[in-house]
Amino acid sequence: MPRTNFKELLDAGVHFGHLKRKWNPAMAPYIFMERNGIHIIDLEKTVEKIDEAASAIKQIARSGKKVLFVATKKQAKEIVAEKVKAVNMPYVTERWPGGMLTNFPTIRKAVKKMSSIDKMATDGTFLNLSKRERLQVTRQRAKLEKTLGSIVDLTRLPSALFIVDVCKEQIAVKEAKRLGIPVFAMVDTNSDPSDIEFPIPANDDASKSISLIVGILCQAIEEGLNERKLEKDKEPQQKDKKVMRKELETKEIPAAIIEAIVEEEEETGEEEDDTVDVPVEDEDDDVSRIVDETEEEE
Repeated sequence: MPRTNFKELLDAGVHFGHLKRKWNPAMAPYIFMERNGIHIIDLEKTVEKIDEAASAIKQIARSGKKVLFVATKKQAKEIVAEKVKAVNMPYVTERWPGGMLTNFPTIRKAVKKMSSIDKMATDGTFLNLSKRERLQVTRQRAKLEKTLGSIVDLTRLPSALFIVDVCKEQIAVKEAKRLGIPVFAMVDTNSDPSDIEFPIPANDDASKSISLIVGILCQAIEEGLNERKLEKDKEPQQKDKKVMRKELETKEIPAAIIEAIVEEEEETGEEEDDTVDVPVEDEDDDVSRIVDETEEEE
């Protein structure tokens, strides 16, 4: 069953593209017609691509991987932050820090700096600082929170990116392509979908259009997470088998039978450690650079 329909997309204004003179020829397969100098997107193709993207992103969430949402344009910020936060996925809505993916260890340093400042506030270190120093540290913490607060839980590179407006987020697309990270994206008639693994032809300027498509993908992620939770609920039964094996070993049971029980056990394994070991040398310099970039943006 399709996750959306023609009428729902039409009501949200997903079909409105850009002026004909601003179009990208690579979007020709997704354009239905031209009307009053504006390209109209083929919503049948949009429905098909949404289903394809939702199915793929659901499997990523089901496998326990992270999808990083990127939407720094004004009309998309609040929508993406609200919907993505509900499914506990990382997102970037303020600005894209250069090297967010290609220089990920440096970004992790800045996030760890935030944690160290929080620790200072709780262990009494702040009391040993002058008023001026406390003010400086607090302001630094606020700037880091604004830029990186939404990716605190992103301890390793994301398995995929979802982007609203690939023209505006060109740097993010290039970094993802360089690292081989698949990209899901809303592509308007002025965009180039050739570097996007899962393009969704849609109006990336209207808030209703953005809300509808981001909502559908977040729903798919939630489904994947729920299925993963159900699978995890079965793990205690598998762990009980290990306890049973130990009990069997203490009794007079042939080793062949015990071995057969062992072979039947499913590999559960512990969750892979997502933490990234980052060298701490020159940490303050890297953090200062990120803070300075934030101040320039302001």
